[in-house]
Amino acid sequence: MKLFWENGYEGTTFEELISKMSISPSTFYNSFGSKERLYREATENFMDSAQTWIQGALSEEGATTRQAFIHLLESAAEQFTREDLPRGCMVSLSGTHQAPDLMPIRDMMVEYRAASEIYLGDRIRKGIREGDMPDTIDADGLAAFIHVIIRGMAVQARDGASREKLETIGRIAMESWPEANKLAA
Repeated sequence: MKLFWENGYEGTTFEELISKMSISPSTFYNSFGSKERLYREATENFMDSAQTWIQGALSEEGATTRQAFIHLLESAAEQFTREDLPRGCMVSLSGTHQAPDLMPIRDMMVEYRAASEIYLGDRIRKGIREGDMPDTIDADGLAAFIHVIIRGMAVQARDGASREKLETIGRIAMESWPEANKLAA
């Protein structure tokens, strides 16, 4: 997973994979079948881990929608700058440019990114139902906005931005957060 995250699908060679896993080519093919299948498994592993911290931030007990999204952006800043993993987000940074024969890889990443935006929208709609978000808000538009901020933070992290810089980006993004009492006035 770390090799694919760091180098992308095309940038990770078969030789690097078998060397890093300390296995023979035949064991690789017997275990995974293909580089693409291993990439899919590595991406699923990444997503399982990411879902844990993302859902944890969005479903914090007693948190308002605004507090949940503040926590999400703070968590993204922390996760994207961890010392034990490549910087940024594997899904944000992967599969945006692929050779025509690798479109299934690109399509998989597009689906993962779209799913992320959907559950951000779902959390906003929950806030509308619970009354801590204005019922006139465009939940999908706001979800897309936050999604873009998070994806941009991933690119910033990959380019070497500090956790503090990412936290600042998150704080500034939250300044545009709609509040129910502002719109009711």
